[in-house]
Amino acid sequence: MLTDARPIDLPTPEALVRELSARLDGFQDIAWPASTGSTNADLLARARHCSGPWLLGTHQQAAGRGRAGRPWQNRIGATLMFSCAFPVRMPPHRLPALSPLAGLAACEALRSLAPDAGALRVKWPNDVQWHDAKLAGVLVESTRNLALPDTYTIVIGMGVNLTDADQLSQRLGRSVADWATVVEQTGSPAVSVADIVCASANAWRQAVRDLETAGFDAFRQRFSAIDALAGRDINVIDQGAVLFSGTAQGLDEHGRLLVQTPQGLVPVSVGEISIRPRTAERAP
Repeated sequence: MLTDARPIDLPTPEALVRELSARLDGFQDIAWPASTGSTNADLLARARHCSGPWLLGTHQQAAGRGRAGRPWQNRIGATLMFSCAFPVRMPPHRLPALSPLAGLAACEALRSLAPDAGALRVKWPNDVQWHDAKLAGVLVESTRNLALPDTYTIVIGMGVNLTDADQLSQRLGRSVADWATVVEQTGSPAVSVADIVCASANAWRQAVRDLETAGFDAFRQRFSAIDALAGRDINVIDQGAVLFSGTAQGLDEHGRLLVQTPQGLVPVSVGEISIRPRTAERAP
C-alpha cells in the first residue's frame, strides 16, 4: 500500500480550481476533487454528453490505469494527475493518431516551461521521457458523443512525476524521472502545478483541433524533432514476447511507428504493444 507523501507545490483542490478556472478560457467544466478512482474513467462516464472541453484532476487516484489497463497508484503530492475531454469530429480511421499526438503536445508543453530541457522527448506512442527515464505517462480513450451528431469525445489523461523518482526507479526496476530533476539539471525556473496543467490542456486542445482539419501528416515533422526512438535499434514487444526487431524510422501519416526490418519497413499501430530500446545508450 502506498502511503501519503507531503504534497510538493500542490495547492488545495479548491485553490487549484479557482486558478485554473481563471486561466483556462473555454473550458466549460473544471473540477479537482481530493481523490477519485480515475480521472479518465470519471470523464468517460460523462463523455457521451460532452459539449465542450472539460478538465478533471485529483490529488490521488485509487484506480488509475496505464496502458493496456495496467493498474497504477500514486502518492499524494508526488504525482500530478489530470484528464481533459474534447468533443471532436473526425473519421474513425484518424482516432489512433490521437495517442502519439497527445504525447507530442504534452512534451511540447513541458518543454515550453523548461526552455533548456532538450532531453525531454517522446517514446512512441506517448511516454514523455527525460533522457531515457519516464517522466510522464499519457492515456487516450474515446467514445461516441450522443450530444453532438457525428462526434466523438476524446479523453486524454496524464500523470507527471513531480518527485520521488529514485524510489520509483528502485521499486519498478527501471529508470523513472521527475520534474524536480528536470528543473535541477537544467536550471529552469520553478513553475507551478497550474502552469503545467494549463500548458498541457491548451496544447491538447489546439492539437486536437489541428488533427480535425489537417490529419496527423501535419505533425510528423514536429514529432521527429522530439522522437526518442528515431534511428535506434528496438524490439517490438507484445505480452512479453518479442514480435520482431529493427530500427525506428519515425512515424507515418497515420501516427504509426515505422520500423525498418530485414524484411522491409513495418508500420506498428497504437495498441497493447510496447516499444523498448534494444541498446542501453541514452538519447542524445
